[in-house]
Amino acid sequence: MRNSAKRSPEERLLVIACGMIAREVLAIRDINGLDHLDLTCLPAEYHYYPDRIPAAMERAILEARESGYRHIFAGYGDCGTGGMLDVVLARHGVERVAGPHCFAFYQGSAAVEAIGDGDMMAFYMTDFLCRQFEAFFIKPLGLDRHPELVADYFGNYEKLVHLAQTDDPELDKVAVDAAKWLGLSYERRFTGYGDLPGALAGAAKLES
Repeated sequence: MRNSAKRSPEERLLVIACGMIAREVLAIRDINGLDHLDLTCLPAEYHYYPDRIPAAMERAILEARESGYRHIFAGYGDCGTGGMLDVVLARHGVERVAGPHCFAFYQGSAAVEAIGDGDMMAFYMTDFLCRQFEAFFIKPLGLDRHPELVADYFGNYEKLVHLAQTDDPELDKVAVDAAKWLGLSYERRFTGYGDLPGALAGAAKLES
Protein backbone atom coordinates (compact mmCIF):
# COMPACT_ATOMS: atom_id res chain seq x y z
CA MET A 1 0.00 0.00 0.00
CA ARG A 2 1.32 3.41 -0.92
CA ASN A 3 2.17 5.75 1.98
CA SER A 4 -0.70 8.27 2.18
CA ALA A 5 1.65 11.05 3.17
CA LYS A 6 3.44 10.64 -0.17
CA ARG A 7 0.32 10.77 -2.29
CA SER A 8 0.10 13.63 -4.74
CA PRO A 9 -2.76 16.16 -4.33
CA GLU A 10 -4.82 14.38 -6.98
CA GLU A 11 -4.73 11.25 -4.80
CA ARG A 12 -5.70 13.08 -1.59
CA LEU A 13 -8.87 14.60 -0.16
CA LEU A 14 -9.00 18.31 0.54
CA VAL A 15 -11.58 19.48 3.07
CA ILE A 16 -12.40 23.16 2.77
CA ALA A 17 -13.97 23.92 6.12
CA CYS A 18 -15.18 26.71 8.35
CA GLY A 19 -12.43 27.74 10.74
CA MET A 20 -14.85 27.06 13.59
CA ILE A 21 -14.54 23.29 13.05
CA ALA A 22 -10.85 23.05 12.13
CA ARG A 23 -9.77 21.47 15.43
CA GLU A 24 -12.56 18.91 15.18
CA VAL A 25 -11.77 17.95 11.57
CA LEU A 26 -8.12 17.38 12.48
CA ALA A 27 -9.09 15.36 15.56
CA ILE A 28 -11.36 13.12 13.49
CA ARG A 29 -8.64 12.72 10.87
CA ASP A 30 -6.14 11.58 13.48
CA ILE A 31 -8.56 9.32 15.39
CA ASN A 32 -9.74 7.55 12.24
CA GLY A 33 -6.38 7.41 10.48
CA LEU A 34 -7.48 9.52 7.52
CA ASP A 35 -3.93 10.54 6.76
CA HIS A 36 -4.74 11.30 3.13
CA LEU A 37 -7.02 14.13 4.27
CA ASP A 38 -5.77 17.70 3.94
CA LEU A 39 -7.49 20.70 5.48
CA THR A 40 -7.80 24.33 4.53
CA CYS A 41 -10.16 26.76 6.24
CA LEU A 42 -12.17 29.84 5.45
CA PRO A 43 -12.23 32.48 8.21
CA ALA A 44 -14.27 31.55 11.26
CA GLU A 45 -15.64 35.10 11.33
CA TYR A 46 -17.75 34.27 8.28
CA HIS A 47 -20.09 32.80 10.89
CA TYR A 48 -21.22 36.43 11.18
CA TYR A 49 -21.07 37.12 7.44
CA PRO A 50 -22.61 34.10 5.67
CA ASP A 51 -23.03 36.11 2.47
CA ARG A 52 -19.23 35.92 2.09
CA ILE A 53 -19.06 32.14 2.24
CA PRO A 54 -20.15 31.17 -1.32
CA ALA A 55 -17.66 33.42 -3.14
CA ALA A 56 -14.86 32.48 -0.76
CA MET A 57 -15.65 28.80 -1.22
CA GLU A 58 -15.57 29.15 -4.99
CA ARG A 59 -12.17 30.82 -4.86
CA ALA A 60 -10.87 28.08 -2.57
CA ILE A 61 -12.16 25.35 -4.87
CA LEU A 62 -10.59 26.94 -7.95
CA GLU A 63 -7.26 27.31 -6.15
CA ALA A 64 -7.43 23.69 -5.03
CA ARG A 65 -8.13 22.49 -8.56
CA GLU A 66 -5.13 24.48 -9.79
CA SER A 67 -3.03 22.74 -7.13
CA GLY A 68 -4.12 19.35 -8.45
CA TYR A 69 -6.86 18.30 -6.03
CA ARG A 70 -9.61 16.27 -7.67
CA HIS A 71 -11.30 15.21 -4.43
CA ILE A 72 -12.75 18.11 -2.45
CA PHE A 73 -15.29 18.16 0.36
CA ALA A 74 -16.90 21.19 2.03
CA GLY A 75 -16.83 21.25 5.82
CA TYR A 76 -19.97 23.37 6.01
CA GLY A 77 -23.69 23.10 6.42
CA ASP A 78 -25.72 25.69 4.57
CA CYS A 79 -24.62 28.05 7.36
CA GLY A 80 -27.03 30.85 6.58
CA THR A 81 -26.22 31.19 2.89
CA GLY A 82 -29.82 30.59 1.86
CA GLY A 83 -28.85 27.86 -0.59
CA MET A 84 -26.20 29.92 -2.36
CA LEU A 85 -23.38 27.72 -1.05
CA ASP A 86 -25.07 24.69 -2.60
CA VAL A 87 -25.24 26.51 -5.93
CA VAL A 88 -21.46 26.97 -5.87
CA LEU A 89 -20.78 23.43 -4.74
CA ALA A 90 -23.05 21.94 -7.40
CA ARG A 91 -21.25 23.95 -10.06
CA HIS A 92 -17.97 22.32 -9.07
CA GLY A 93 -19.24 18.85 -8.17
CA VAL A 94 -18.37 19.22 -4.49
CA GLU A 95 -20.45 17.78 -1.64
CA ARG A 96 -20.82 19.15 1.90
CA VAL A 97 -21.87 18.00 5.35
CA ALA A 98 -25.63 17.47 5.44
CA GLY A 99 -27.64 19.90 7.54
CA PRO A 100 -28.22 23.61 8.01
CA HIS A 101 -25.20 24.36 10.22
CA CYS A 102 -22.62 22.89 12.60
CA PHE A 103 -25.01 23.11 15.55
CA ALA A 104 -27.19 20.60 13.71
CA PHE A 105 -24.57 18.19 12.44
CA TYR A 106 -22.82 18.09 15.83
CA GLN A 107 -26.08 17.00 17.45
CA GLY A 108 -26.97 14.63 14.61
CA SER A 109 -29.95 14.82 12.32
CA ALA A 110 -32.04 12.39 14.38
CA ALA A 111 -31.47 14.35 17.60
CA VAL A 112 -32.29 17.66 15.93
CA GLU A 113 -35.52 16.21 14.57
CA ALA A 114 -36.44 14.93 18.03
CA ILE A 115 -35.80 18.31 19.64
CA GLY A 116 -38.08 20.04 17.14
CA ASP A 117 -39.03 23.51 18.33
CA GLY A 118 -37.69 22.88 21.81
CA ASP A 119 -34.59 24.94 21.10
CA MET A 120 -36.34 27.83 19.41
CA MET A 121 -35.15 30.18 22.17
CA ALA A 122 -31.74 28.55 22.70
CA PHE A 123 -28.36 30.22 22.28
CA TYR A 124 -25.88 27.55 21.17
CA MET A 125 -22.23 27.40 22.12
CA THR A 126 -19.80 24.80 20.81
CA ASP A 127 -16.34 24.08 22.21
CA PHE A 128 -14.93 26.55 19.69
CA LEU A 129 -17.30 29.29 20.80
CA CYS A 130 -16.43 28.61 24.44
CA ARG A 131 -12.75 29.06 23.63
CA GLN A 132 -13.50 32.22 21.67
CA PHE A 133 -16.38 33.62 23.73
CA GLU A 134 -14.66 36.91 24.45
CA ALA A 135 -13.26 37.33 20.94
CA PHE A 136 -16.47 36.31 19.16
CA PHE A 137 -19.12 37.87 21.37
CA ILE A 138 -17.93 40.16 24.14
CA LYS A 139 -15.57 42.43 22.22
CA PRO A 140 -17.32 42.56 18.79
CA LEU A 141 -20.65 43.40 20.45
CA GLY A 142 -19.05 45.92 22.76
CA LEU A 143 -20.36 44.16 25.85
CA ASP A 144 -17.07 44.70 27.68
CA ARG A 145 -17.68 48.43 27.42
CA HIS A 146 -21.47 48.44 27.54
CA PRO A 147 -22.75 45.44 29.52
CA GLU A 148 -26.20 47.01 29.54
CA LEU A 149 -26.51 45.90 25.91
CA VAL A 150 -26.73 42.25 26.98
CA ALA A 151 -30.51 42.53 27.19
CA ASP A 152 -30.69 44.01 23.69
CA TYR A 153 -28.64 41.24 22.11
CA PHE A 154 -29.72 38.23 24.17
CA GLY A 155 -33.09 39.23 25.60
CA ASN A 156 -35.00 36.94 23.24
CA TYR A 157 -33.10 33.82 24.36
CA GLU A 158 -34.20 31.68 27.28
CA LYS A 159 -31.34 29.24 27.66
CA LEU A 160 -27.72 28.68 26.72
CA VAL A 161 -27.01 25.20 25.39
CA HIS A 162 -23.40 24.06 25.38
CA LEU A 163 -23.00 21.50 22.60
CA ALA A 164 -19.83 19.89 23.93
CA GLN A 165 -17.52 18.06 21.53
CA THR A 166 -15.14 17.08 24.33
CA ASP A 167 -15.18 16.63 28.11
CA ASP A 168 -13.24 19.71 29.17
CA PRO A 169 -14.02 21.24 32.59
CA GLU A 170 -12.47 24.56 31.58
CA LEU A 171 -14.80 24.91 28.60
CA ASP A 172 -17.74 23.83 30.73
CA LYS A 173 -16.91 26.62 33.18
CA VAL A 174 -16.81 29.17 30.37
CA ALA A 175 -20.26 28.08 29.23
CA VAL A 176 -21.72 28.12 32.76
CA ASP A 177 -20.28 31.58 33.44
CA ALA A 178 -21.53 32.84 30.07
CA ALA A 179 -25.05 31.66 30.84
CA LYS A 180 -25.01 33.45 34.20
CA TRP A 181 -23.61 36.62 32.65
CA LEU A 182 -26.21 36.61 29.89
CA GLY A 183 -29.03 35.84 32.33
CA LEU A 184 -29.92 32.52 30.67
CA SER A 185 -30.61 29.07 32.05
CA TYR A 186 -27.91 26.52 31.27
CA GLU A 187 -27.89 23.11 29.63
CA ARG A 188 -24.96 20.98 28.61
CA ARG A 189 -25.27 18.36 25.89
CA PHE A 190 -22.35 16.13 25.08
CA THR A 191 -22.58 15.66 21.32
CA GLY A 192 -19.07 14.51 20.48
CA TYR A 193 -18.52 15.11 16.78
CA GLY A 194 -22.02 14.09 15.76
CA ASP A 195 -22.47 13.38 12.06
CA LEU A 196 -19.10 14.88 11.11
CA PRO A 197 -16.98 11.70 11.38
CA GLY A 198 -19.33 9.79 9.10
CA ALA A 199 -19.39 12.61 6.58
CA LEU A 200 -15.60 12.82 6.47
CA ALA A 201 -15.20 9.05 6.31
CA GLY A 202 -17.58 8.89 3.37
CA ALA A 203 -15.76 11.67 1.56
CA ALA A 204 -12.40 10.07 2.27
CA LYS A 205 -13.31 6.95 0.28
CA LEU A 206 -11.74 8.31 -2.85
CA GLU A 207 -13.02 7.22 -6.20
CA SER A 208 -10.66 6.85 -9.13
